[in-house]
Order: sequence, then C-alpha cells, then structure tokens
Amino acid sequence: MIISIASGKGGTGKTTIATNLACSVQQPVLLLDCDVEEPNAHLFLQPGITATTPVYKPVPQINEEKCTYCGKCSEICAYNAIAVLKNSVLVFGELCHGCGGCTLLCPEGAITEVGQKIGVVERGHVGDVEFVHGKLNVGEAMPGPVIKAVKKHINGQPFVLLDAPPGTSCPVVITLLGSDFCILVTEPTPFGLHDLKLAVDVVRQLRIPHGVIINQADVGDKSVEAYCHEQQIPIMMQIPTDRRIAEAYSRGQMIVDVLPEYREKFQKLLQQVASRKSQLAMNSQLATRNPQLAT
Repeated sequence: MIISIASGKGGTGKTTIATNLACSVQQPVLLLDCDVEEPNAHLFLQPGITATTPVYKPVPQINEEKCTYCGKCSEICAYNAIAVLKNSVLVFGELCHGCGGCTLLCPEGAITEVGQKIGVVERGHVGDVEFVHGKLNVGEAMPGPVIKAVKKHINGQPFVLLDAPPGTSCPVVITLLGSDFCILVTEPTPFGLHDLKLAVDVVRQLRIPHGVIINQADVGDKSVEAYCHEQQIPIMMQIPTDRRIAEAYSRGQMIVDVLPEYREKFQKLLQQVASRKSQLAMNSQLATRNPQLAT
C-alpha cells in the first residue's frame, strides 16, 4: 500500500505525522520525503545515509554548424528556454522543462540533449525504516525530476509512506500520483480550512481516497470538522495542543518516543486507512456490478 501524507499549507505537522507513522508500522516500511525543496524528515529519523545519486534533467544543446536558425525550436518552447537570433541560439537551461519537443521538431537534427545536474537523491536506513529523500539544488526551479527520482525507489515495495510537499501545486500532484490513500493534515483555523479545501479538490481530481487529521484540534473553531462532515470526509485522528509535543519537535524528537501512547494511536490510524481503503474498494466493485447496490 502507498499512503501519501499531504497538506494544503505548510506548518500543519505533515512531516511529524509521516515520520511517526513510519516508526509505528509493525513491518518494514519505505518512507520517501518528496519535499525536495525543504526536506526535513531526516532531522527526526536521523537515518544513516548509505547512497547518494545525482539527478539530471535533459536540456538542449545546439550544434550551430547544422542549425539554420529557422526558429522552430523557440516556437514550440512554452517556457521561452530557447531564443533564436539572426546568427546564434541562446539556451536558458534554468527555464527548460526537459520535454524534448525542440529536439524532435528540429528539421536539421541540430539539437541534442545533455544532462544538467539539478539535485541529488539520498538513501539510508534507521531500524525497520528504509528512507529516501531528494535535495533540489538551490536556485533550481523544477523539483519534478527530483521527486520522480525519489519515487523510483518505490519499485514494488509492499508498504510505502510519501511525505508530500506542502500546498497544491505541480510537485504535490507528482508526489500523490499512484497513491492508494492520502492523509490530509490540517489545523482548525480559517487558513487551515481554506487550504484544506484546495487539497481536497486535488485528491478528488486524482481520484485518491482520503481522510483528514486535525492537528492542534483544541484551538481555533469547529469549521474544519463541519466541512469534513458536510463533505463526508472521515476525520481519522485529532491531535490536541500539547506542550510536550512542541518541546519534542523543537528537539527533533519523535512523538512516539516521548509519548509512547501515541504509537498505538498511529497504529490505529493505519488500521483505519486499511479499513477505509477496503470499504471503498468493495463499494467500487458493487457499483460496477450493480449501481443501485452501491448507495
């Protein structure tokens, strides 16, 4: 099973949930930190890194001996990564999305692709947790290739947790694709509700079953609970404001180590996810066989 942990905004406790879930699973687990612009799961897990692999994206290289400066390569580029002048071609690698369209379209075969390093993927272990995260180079604008390189390590693993980037932009979508279930972490505030709605829209568009965890559940108001009830989204866990949790976080400690009772709570959360996924699969089968029985 592949479970992603996401949030509509940063600072809701998404990584805290992901790392504590990983340490609560009673079987080997693969944790992928896909927040490649600001990875921080390793600060809590402290894995021993055993392998580092560079990540490249393909960018065009122009052979100006073949180039006729027809401009077709710049016409196809939606990101203005190629500019064709009268007697030269300028390539802006930081703008290139590596789609390869210019290479395919060039009538003279004057364009080849070369790799431009944009980050690294690091892999390691801590206990029964296999850990992988990506690091996008500072100044790079495209986290997608690094996230995809991180996700290649899924490779048929039986139990995978994905710590997604915050928000609802393209890096989040790339991370969530292929998930069997998504846990959305939010907080009971107007901002939390607003961004939760955006995140719910994303997972629904992707047709990923989902549930909600409300962090710091005893502050703010009840609008998040009301929204989840209205939208029939299960609230799978509520974590109260607790100074001990905040102090543990500030020291880079795991909740399940400081407050052992939370280990059982996270295990029950995983049981809820499995149960919810099974129920939705059963409903889907009923709908296929007889739509009237699925109501």
